[in-house]
Amino acid sequence: MEKTSKNPLKSILTIVISLAFAGFFLWLALRGLDFKVIQQSLAKANYLWVLFASVFGLLAYWFRAIRWNLMLEPMGHRISNSNSLWSISFGYLMNLTIPRSGEVARATALYGVEKVPVDKSIGTIILERVVDLICMAGFLVLTGIFKFKAILAFYHFVMDKKGEKEEFVPNLFEKQMMKLGINDFDSFYLCVKIGLVILVLIGLGLLYKYKKEKLINFGKGILQGLTSIFKLKEKGKFIFYTLGIWICYYFAAYLVCFSLPETSGFTFADGFFIIVVGTLGMIIPASGGIGAYNLAMKFGFMALFISMGKSADLGGEMGLIYSFISLPLQITIMLVMGLISIPMLANARNAAVSDKDFKD
Repeated sequence: MEKTSKNPLKSILTIVISLAFAGFFLWLALRGLDFKVIQQSLAKANYLWVLFASVFGLLAYWFRAIRWNLMLEPMGHRISNSNSLWSISFGYLMNLTIPRSGEVARATALYGVEKVPVDKSIGTIILERVVDLICMAGFLVLTGIFKFKAILAFYHFVMDKKGEKEEFVPNLFEKQMMKLGINDFDSFYLCVKIGLVILVLIGLGLLYKYKKEKLINFGKGILQGLTSIFKLKEKGKFIFYTLGIWICYYFAAYLVCFSLPETSGFTFADGFFIIVVGTLGMIIPASGGIGAYNLAMKFGFMALFISMGKSADLGGEMGLIYSFISLPLQITIMLVMGLISIPMLANARNAAVSDKDFKD
């Protein structure tokens, strides 16, 4: 496989931007918060439920590893479930450093131990994302059916708050722009967005012009990976493991609620709402989901508490407390599995090289 040169400046810039996102959203989530309340709630939490949740979190890794094997099989690649598991774990570990880098890292790791072409495995990873998006849409529909009251209540709450804030308060950047004579920020931001779109289109055009052949070959590999779902030999198993992954995600998120007295009465429908809100928070490219996930849970629990006739402020506090348990749990699993994957993949790679030398 041809090695591509890495730009360290680009990686550093990506990490800095990711950390900036995390810091900004964390500041939004924590401002005005009484940390003593958080400390007291975390101290009285029942962490046995968190342990139960971690079991489902780990089980989701194993189901995803087996499902990936099923997707690669139609392309003639029968890989071991263990190599699949450790490649996935390594990819998640890389996502903690540079958001969205895990997909390439995962495919590269698999190539190192199983020699599956990167373009083909990335095609299956993209297909995974499509399938996961469909499952996420299913949870979204369930949330809309069973928790529409919570969504509507939060919408009215936000609109009421928005109506109270009529005065425009410029931020630091806008103050600097005002010194340059820019006062119509609606038009200014629209021009910025149009300019960014134009730059992206120019960049894509230049990339296609000078890397046309490589892009076409890479695209063919991805297409082969994407179409592998139509050639699955065991479609029933694929559906079973897909459902298993998302059921595990559900319980990994829902069971944490039972660790806190204030949220131990949440229903199964509340669990649908929580997993949807949490997933939306993790989509934002903040390092490890820090900040974005906390803020999403703050707003999500506010909506649930408002729909129950309870205080929005209390809901916000409980959402943050929940996130301070749930997110570290997710990150811990990623770190532990990711760090274990490094020596496991190294051993598998060495074993593969030894087998090749022996055959030669």
